[in-house]
Amino acid sequence: MAGITLSLEGCNALVTGASSGLGTFLATALDAAGASVAVHYHDNKAGAEELAHRLSNPSVVVQADLSDLESVRGLFKKAAEALGPLDVLVNCAATESQNVSDLPDISNDLWSSTMTTNVDAPMLLTQLFADQEALTKKRGGSIINISSIEGSRPAPGHSHYATSKAALEMLTKASALELGSRGIRVNSIAPGLINRAGIEEGWPEGVAAWKAAAPLGKLVDPNDIASTCVFLASTMSSSISGTVLTVDCGLSIKPGW
Repeated sequence: MAGITLSLEGCNALVTGASSGLGTFLATALDAAGASVAVHYHDNKAGAEELAHRLSNPSVVVQADLSDLESVRGLFKKAAEALGPLDVLVNCAATESQNVSDLPDISNDLWSSTMTTNVDAPMLLTQLFADQEALTKKRGGSIINISSIEGSRPAPGHSHYATSKAALEMLTKASALELGSRGIRVNSIAPGLINRAGIEEGWPEGVAAWKAAAPLGKLVDPNDIASTCVFLASTMSSSISGTVLTVDCGLSIKPGW
């Protein structure tokens, strides 16, 4: 069992969308496992700085608009310059699934911005991660893409979002296939409906329907997704690559009829 551990001590990680929501849980868990974390934010500077202040290990706060690919390049460069070569990349940031639009009404702008942020930015970050000379010499690294069960189970009004998550899952598999020779593992986590502050008050009918449908009868705990992320980043999962790991309280196993 030597060398097989959940510890990420000595590792440097970049987490996109870390200033709020799920990204905060992911960054916090990686830090708790020993990693130094680059905290990315788009417009929530206060949230990013507050998180970085709470982290135990060296960290850096980096702003970038993921819909601007030059900004994405700058994000990666700043994170690597501040922390050193990155060992872990977590593509968490995404346009919100709450941007509901019936398929006939999806605008070109909504479609384009969703694909750029949810697919193009992770693709570019994957390329930049894989091209790190120090990582190539070290032969190792882990990329974790945060997908969604909507990547395989679309919901009405979410065609653009679901399509982007399906593309992200295929990017995961294709990247794992091509980057494995460099020792880089690529996996996805596909969460179901995540518990967050105010969700039960703001969407009681949706929460009730989810709980009734999910075999475990509860919303997904974001801490469970965070611990899964740490597992996939660690040597405990050194033979796992190209996998989409579903964390949805069992909803996906329910019959569709």
